[in-house]
Amino acid sequence: MPLLPALPDLVPRQRCGVIEFPVHHMRGGTSTGLVLHASCVPAEQTLREELLRQLMGVPQSGRLPGNRQITGLGRGAPTSNKVFLVEVEQHAGQPRLVSTLAQLAGEHGDIDWSVNCGNMSSALQLWGLDSGVIEALAIGTHDIDIRNTNTGVITTSRMARELDGSFTATGIPGVPGSFPRVDLFLQQPAGAKTEKLLPTGKAQDTVHGYDVSCVDVAVPMVIAQARQFGKTAQEAIRELEADTAFMQAIRQVWSAAGLLMGLRRRDGELMTLEELARSETIPKFCIVGPATGEGNIAVRYFTPQAGHASLAVSGGCCLAAACLIPGTVAHALARGVPPVGQANAEIELGIANPAGILGTTIVARQAGDAIAIDSAAYRRSTQILLRGHVPLYQPSAALKAWLLKQF
Repeated sequence: MPLLPALPDLVPRQRCGVIEFPVHHMRGGTSTGLVLHASCVPAEQTLREELLRQLMGVPQSGRLPGNRQITGLGRGAPTSNKVFLVEVEQHAGQPRLVSTLAQLAGEHGDIDWSVNCGNMSSALQLWGLDSGVIEALAIGTHDIDIRNTNTGVITTSRMARELDGSFTATGIPGVPGSFPRVDLFLQQPAGAKTEKLLPTGKAQDTVHGYDVSCVDVAVPMVIAQARQFGKTAQEAIRELEADTAFMQAIRQVWSAAGLLMGLRRRDGELMTLEELARSETIPKFCIVGPATGEGNIAVRYFTPQAGHASLAVSGGCCLAAACLIPGTVAHALARGVPPVGQANAEIELGIANPAGILGTTIVARQAGDAIAIDSAAYRRSTQILLRGHVPLYQPSAALKAWLLKQF
């Protein structure tokens, strides 16, 4: 079986008087964007950002309302305006990928360097294998760590090859068809925000008369029984958002639960009830019910102010972990979930959401009377849309001079 060859063209080149830059245009999960070798990108921030704007077709400065990005590879939506800069480092004698995400926007030139993307991260192992910067994958599974410089988070990416050399494939919600499967493991995800698996110290609390579980795995989340709100967790998100009484009730619940969880602002101060009621990010909130078809449990997820069209991968990991913890709302409603043993084991769970089934894997063990969560993984798929060189027709004199030095 032939192994994946290294690609020699990971450097800029010149053709017909035009400088061309090497890129992989890829899909990771439900996002698309570019993956670039970090060594090919200018270290100087001004030149680096100019290059990314050129590649994605966004304004170099100011705003351009309605920009369709017809001069670049971006596609308008934030989920398709991502660029990863990636290289390899050695850690504890093993190679690992180092990723830096640039989040662009179609209508202006500002670039956000503060966030990571769980979806696009699933493209990075395939990029490394395809470009030859990491060792070609033989038959079976292959794990590699990814250190993200934006957030400091380390994930482990896992892919597998079949006997015929093809990658093990899977389908995921929101992407028609089957493509190379990637499992991304979040290491030591418990207490990501509160430093506690169960921030209130209990598997279940009563808040404004509703039974809820407050769990912090990858993200702090309030999990509530759908039936106590007169729901089934099978409803369309628009239907739930249109129910003003329901939305007001869950806002009261997540705000009060957030106080019990001891959630804090970025400056370290405890969030007030009013701040929690206005929060766009934490705590996440969901209602859960029995799965009626595939999957172990059904969910409708809120971010928290708005319903999610499917289920965020971090929230899916948190809910999956909650399904393993005796006494939680999720554990009581989940079906077909095996008990957690004394040794670490990978437990796969499917979360039924409006877009389909989110596959998750929780690595857990019994630790005395508690459950220890070693890692949590979400299943994505990835593909290479295009590999090659993008002509840069309008580089500044400074960027052109830098690129010419790379030949």
